[in-house]
Amino acid sequence: MRVLFILLAMLWTAAVQAQSSLPQHTIDYKAIAQRIVDQLQLEPGERVLSVAQPGMFEEFVPHFRYAVMQAEAIDMGVIDILDPPYPTDWDEDVIRSGFSEARDAYVKMLEDIDASVMMPGANPTLPAYKALQILLQKKGGPRRTIHFHWTDPYSPSGNVTGLTGVNVLPGFPPPPMQVIDAVYQKAILETDLVAMDEHQDRFIAAMRDADVRITSPAGTDIRFRAEGRDIIQQNGDASAKRMRKGAPFLDREVEIPGGVIRIAPLESTVQGQVVYPYSAWNKHSVTNAIITYTDGRITNATADVGEEHLQAELDAAPESAKYFREFGLGFNPMLSPELTPGWIAYYGYGKGVVRLGIGNNGELGGAVSGSFFRWRDLLTDCTVTIDGDVWLEDGQFVQ
Repeated sequence: MRVLFILLAMLWTAAVQAQSSLPQHTIDYKAIAQRIVDQLQLEPGERVLSVAQPGMFEEFVPHFRYAVMQAEAIDMGVIDILDPPYPTDWDEDVIRSGFSEARDAYVKMLEDIDASVMMPGANPTLPAYKALQILLQKKGGPRRTIHFHWTDPYSPSGNVTGLTGVNVLPGFPPPPMQVIDAVYQKAILETDLVAMDEHQDRFIAAMRDADVRITSPAGTDIRFRAEGRDIIQQNGDASAKRMRKGAPFLDREVEIPGGVIRIAPLESTVQGQVVYPYSAWNKHSVTNAIITYTDGRITNATADVGEEHLQAELDAAPESAKYFREFGLGFNPMLSPELTPGWIAYYGYGKGVVRLGIGNNGELGGAVSGSFFRWRDLLTDCTVTIDGDVWLEDGQFVQ
C-alpha cells in the first residue's frame, strides 16, 4: 500500500510538473493598443476607424478605442468584415457584386477618415479595406492605415491558427500559437524603432545609386540597381507628419510589428538567378528550384525535384508577370530567425531575412503588370553587397 501511495505521489508530481512546463502567455492588449496609438502619433481631432473580423482580438478593440480617445482623436468605431469562408450554397456572383457596390459606397463614406487599423482577419479583397486603400492612393494627405495582421489575413486557416502567417522550415513542426503570440507581442512592445530606423536609413542611402548583389550558399546570385524607384521603409512611423511628406502608397500602410525595406528594382538591371532549396509551386513541394533572370525577365526555370509543378505555376502566369518582382530585407532584431528556431516570423521582417519575389510589382512602384505574383519566398542565409561592400553575410548584418 505504501509503495502504491509513493507511486501515485510520483505520478501526481510528474503531472503537475508537466502542466507547469507548458508554454504560457497572456497577450497585453492594453499595452499593444497604446503602442499602436503612440506610433500613429495622433493629432487632436483626427478620425480613427478599425476594420475587424468578428471574434478575433475582440479584447483588444475596447483598449484601442479608449487609447484613441485619450489621445484626443475621434474614435469612429469598428467595421466588421463578412467573415470567410462562406456557406457553399451562397452565390459567388452575389458576393462579388455586393462587395463591389459596398467598396464604392465605402470610398464615399470613409473619405474623412484620417487613420485606420486593419485588424487580424481583414484583407484587401474586402470592401472596407479596399476602399481605404483606394483613398490612400488617390487622396494622399495625412491618411494612413496600420496593418496589425498578427495572423495571416489571406486565408481562413490563417485567420484561425495564424500559422500561414509564418514560414515553417522543412523538418520542423509548426510553432504553437502562444509562441507566435509571445514573439509578436515582444516585437511590438520592445523593438527599438529609433535604432532600427537609423539602420534602415544607412542601408537605403548606400543602395540608392549602387549595384546590389545577393548570393546564397545554395547558388542564388542576382544583381540589380534601385535607380529612381521608391524604397518602401517599414520603420513603424505611422504619423500624419510622415504621410504629409508624400510617402509612397505602401509606406502609408504601416506594418506593426515593422522592420522590412522593400524595393522593385529597375527591371532592366536585374540579372542572375535565385535558388529556392525548398519551396512550394502549384501547391506542391519543389526542391532546388532555380529561376534565371535576364533584364528582369524569367528566361529559365528548373528544379531537382518537382520541376513539373514549378513549370505549371509559371505557365499559368501571364507573360507580362514573368519578371522579378521585389527585393525585401528584414531589420527587426525582435523577429530574428535566431529567436524563432524552426520558423520565420512575420513575412520575413526579422533581422537578416531576404525576400525575393516574382510578378506584378505595381504597388511597389515597379513596371511589371499581370495578375500573378509571389512575395513570400524567404531566405535566411544570404550575403548582400552594395558596390562590393558587404552589409549582410550569411544572414548576419556586419554593418
